[in-house]
Amino acid sequence: MAAYIARRLLLMIPTILGILAISFIIVQFAPGGPVERVMAQLQGLDQNGSARIGAGANDVGSAIQQSADARYRGSQGLDPKLIAELEKQFGFDKPATERFYLLLKNYLTFDFGRSYFRDTPVLQLIKEKLPVSVSLGLWMTLLSYGISIPLGIKKAVQDGSRFDVWTSGVVIVGYAIPSFLFAVLLVIVFAGGSFWQIFPSRGLTSDNWSDLTFAGKVLDYLWHIALPVTALVLGAFATSTFLTKNSFLDEIRKQYVQTARMKGLNERQVLYGHVFRNAMMIVIAGFPGAFVSAFFTGSLLIENIFSLDGLGLLTYQSVMDRDYPVVFANIYILSLLGLVVNLISDLTYTWIDPRIDFETREV
Repeated sequence: MAAYIARRLLLMIPTILGILAISFIIVQFAPGGPVERVMAQLQGLDQNGSARIGAGANDVGSAIQQSADARYRGSQGLDPKLIAELEKQFGFDKPATERFYLLLKNYLTFDFGRSYFRDTPVLQLIKEKLPVSVSLGLWMTLLSYGISIPLGIKKAVQDGSRFDVWTSGVVIVGYAIPSFLFAVLLVIVFAGGSFWQIFPSRGLTSDNWSDLTFAGKVLDYLWHIALPVTALVLGAFATSTFLTKNSFLDEIRKQYVQTARMKGLNERQVLYGHVFRNAMMIVIAGFPGAFVSAFFTGSLLIENIFSLDGLGLLTYQSVMDRDYPVVFANIYILSLLGLVVNLISDLTYTWIDPRIDFETREV
């Protein structure tokens, strides 16, 4: 097992390099960029952008209405010295290969630099936003699997029954309706939209959270997280529910189950002593993807609707703002997290079924 873990850890290096290289190349060909964004701000064409540009760029900013630098759209009327100053400030005065090398060198020590437009270290920004995304991701994953696994098992045991039919209808409807529509409905009904004001509609904690007792902080946190997590869970457990059901049905129909029943074992012993271990393998395989996706794709709109300043919203805003240090840092961290969680998932296989030996398999 130690050799298998070592091989997987070594394989993470070229994987991360490939992800960063592809992302870096895409950025080179993507229209727009931080330099063009600042030029648009100087010309009054970008009213919603962030406003941090270096002091040197501001000093040169008064010297406009000269010849344009043809490399950038919208550079007409701007002093070439200003454009050169902006390129130096954002690091675009260096060749692309040198910039990529410096990026890799800094990322080895988790030095992500500073945000282009927030004047804050990227790592500090991520630390500030991470608790919100971790809260949403953990609760959504735990609750969705906590619901889908027992529900899927019961549906498999009662396959074709009225319970199986009506629960399938409910699960399909929950899967078909996007989570953000559930979120809007919950706000309208329970957060003072049109009916009751039972739950707060903004933030993760109350303004007086620091003054509350430990029990009060826990209750206040659960009070705030209830609606966002509910919206995420309602649309998240459908796939794992049907996956659990079909996996158990496939195992129940196998010969070893019939043999176990013929030996006099009751249904509970057959189900949890023999079927469970084999059937859960494929369900566990989907856990890493569900967990990692919850940090961004699953919670982006939910964070926006409930004004939760998390990692998903930060990444989206950074992409729109062309704040590349924040974008690349998030790609790096989420990719690394995904690889580690996948490794943990494989190791969990051996815990559920000790017969699995990764040492004898190729990675």
